Amino acid sequence: MQRNTPSRRTTRLTRRGRVALVLTGAVLAGTAVAVPLLTIHYDASAHPRTLVIPEGWRSGQIYAAIDKALALAPGTTQQSLAEAHLDLPGTADGNPEGYLFPATYPIDEKTTPQSLLSYMVDTANKRFKAAPVAAGPQRNSMNLYQAVTIASIVQAEAASKADMSKVARVVFNRLERGMPLQMDSTLNYALNRNTVRMSMEDTRLDSPYNSYQRMGLPPTPIDSPGEEAMRAVANPAQGDWLYFVTVKPGDTRFTADYSEHQRNVEEFNALLRGETPEPAK
Repeated sequence: MQRNTPSRRTTRLTRRGRVALVLTGAVLAGTAVAVPLLTIHYDASAHPRTLVIPEGWRSGQIYAAIDKALALAPGTTQQSLAEAHLDLPGTADGNPEGYLFPATYPIDEKTTPQSLLSYMVDTANKRFKAAPVAAGPQRNSMNLYQAVTIASIVQAEAASKADMSKVARVVFNRLERGMPLQMDSTLNYALNRNTVRMSMEDTRLDSPYNSYQRMGLPPTPIDSPGEEAMRAVANPAQGDWLYFVTVKPGDTRFTADYSEHQRNVEEFNALLRGETPEPAK
């Protein structure tokens, strides 16, 4: 680096333990629920400043990120929601979950929590209402808010972008058959955590987000989906799959056969226990 060049911000993070990103000129903050923050090196005089919101972050993480980026007391952004006058669907009932669009946002001395939240929601509305994403809900007989809710599940459940359209198809297939979604991601949202270890006790939780016990979609989105997830919902893959599990990185198995799914889940559990799975018979 040249001596007369201002130092620049470098943020390193990992998301779901799979991806490492290096962001230059960015401020990134959040909780340790889904995105552990590893290192931050910055020069306060560096310009411009930006706030990076990754795909899949929950609203609580985003509020905390805004508080940190603007050097505000924890909880300030969440408390300012009523003053932000956000352009949300009526069915959202004032809850911006799912509409705080993941992107890079500029920050300056005039930035407020309300202005940032409005910018995020306005960006979501523009992206979600643009073709071809907007055509998907109509084609699949649902409204836009339901599409964003499904996309948030796809965002949380898919192990890769390549799996997103298949996960979306599983959601549609289960809804069409009157089956509970049984998605760990919705239960994790209710419990405010992110884990692949789910117990039978967890699945008995009394919550509208418990898709093991409740039919249909959860009452709100569960995170901020990106455009890939929305496109997957607009154009889900063709298939009869009803089950899926990521047995190991790069190995997500989709099936319509429950017995086959059970074998895949047992292989996944064996790997979690550090055992060598028995070969399929």
